[in-house]
Amino acid sequence: MITLIKDNQKYFNRLHLVLDGIVTGIAYILAWYLRFESGIVAIEAGTGFYSMETYFTALYVIVPGYVFLYYIFQLYTPKRMAGRKREFYNIVKANSFGALLFIVAIYAIDRRDFSLSMILLFYIMNIVLATIVRNMIHTFLRIMRKRGYNVKYILLVGYSRAAEEYINRIRSNPQWGYVVRGILDDKVPRGTMYRGVKVLGKIDNLFVILPDSKLDEISVTLALEDYNRLEEIVSLCEKSGVHTKFIPDYNSVIPSSPYMEDLQGLPVINIRHVPLTNTLNLIFKRIVDIVGSVFAIVLVSPIMLITAIAIKLTSKGPVFFSQERVGLHNKSFKMYKFRSMREQAPEHEKDKWTTRDDPRVTKVGKIIRKTSIDEFPQFWNVLKGDMSLVGPRPERPLFVEKFKEEIPRYMIKHQVRPGLTGWAQVNGYRGDTSIRKRIEYDLYYIENWTMGFDIKILFLTVFKGFVNKNAY
Repeated sequence: MITLIKDNQKYFNRLHLVLDGIVTGIAYILAWYLRFESGIVAIEAGTGFYSMETYFTALYVIVPGYVFLYYIFQLYTPKRMAGRKREFYNIVKANSFGALLFIVAIYAIDRRDFSLSMILLFYIMNIVLATIVRNMIHTFLRIMRKRGYNVKYILLVGYSRAAEEYINRIRSNPQWGYVVRGILDDKVPRGTMYRGVKVLGKIDNLFVILPDSKLDEISVTLALEDYNRLEEIVSLCEKSGVHTKFIPDYNSVIPSSPYMEDLQGLPVINIRHVPLTNTLNLIFKRIVDIVGSVFAIVLVSPIMLITAIAIKLTSKGPVFFSQERVGLHNKSFKMYKFRSMREQAPEHEKDKWTTRDDPRVTKVGKIIRKTSIDEFPQFWNVLKGDMSLVGPRPERPLFVEKFKEEIPRYMIKHQVRPGLTGWAQVNGYRGDTSIRKRIEYDLYYIENWTMGFDIKILFLTVFKGFVNKNAY
């Protein structure tokens, strides 16, 4: 088996297909046994009246069907750098879709007496067994790589930031089984070392190295200014028959993972991946905002009523305070708050954030700011569509003008709706804290948005975001 894995990846993939088929069959048979023979599961009335032969005949469709689903859900991609969490997630998705198809098929062919509890058992058993087997494969491969089997030898062409980052990741993940033999570059002197990897010579040395080498892979890691040689180098590498990868050196231009599109065969790199530019994501998030804001307004209305009375009785001025903020697509809107400061003319407002022991803040204001109750009127902003429940916090126009010149990538936050709470806020970056760190968290949220991420932030807001030591 070691030789099989070492010599040819396609044989390993075939072996994986066979193992998945066997695991699926075992899970199905085990589910049938638990349901009908073990006595552990109670028999539901009106189901399960088919013979064992009928149930087992379904395996002719189920086994290849689930193997095909695993292929569709990308469970046969190379295991070398595959994450276990992602693989488990794909196993669950494939089995969930498979179970749904199974049930639909039962009703479509009018086999309603087919045991639904057995399908549920099969669903659970298949996820558990598939996860165990795949984790065993991961462990086996890592052990083999540590012993020198299934190792890939790589040559880097071009010394750049991309080359250094690639080496950093390989050195930090020895379980991947990659060994970098060296680097070729025209500008960096021969003998230069980076984390144990040596510059072997100039790029033209490829003509000498490739015919006699036993390399498994060449990674083109040219610096941006050397891209004029890219076509020539790729052509030379492909003529040698060695697998070639291109690792672009665009960190200074695109500081995070780009989003690739296929425009009828033309690869297009989006400078930044913003999931909320997707119409379906945007609609789904907006529905959640509307439902969530209506529910929140009803839930906190008694607190808002008490707060309004307290403000009115303890200081002069209106109960609510509105201020211009910059939102989606750089458009300004009026953001509402409970008034927490003494009434003052707009021209007397300080051009800075509120700081600790700010003399402008009233006694009631200190309480509602500390507990974030002053933010509750923004549920109306969410309902109107100016804001979202979750997103980067909006700033005043004068701060936007200031920060966009001082902080790289600051304006990216305006590609999504601002939020009542956000990833930066639940991590403690609110009030008089580092704006640069706040932007880092905001950008992470923007590029990694999912509805699950929003739910996580809302959950953290309830338990640690309302009362904050940096809210003055």
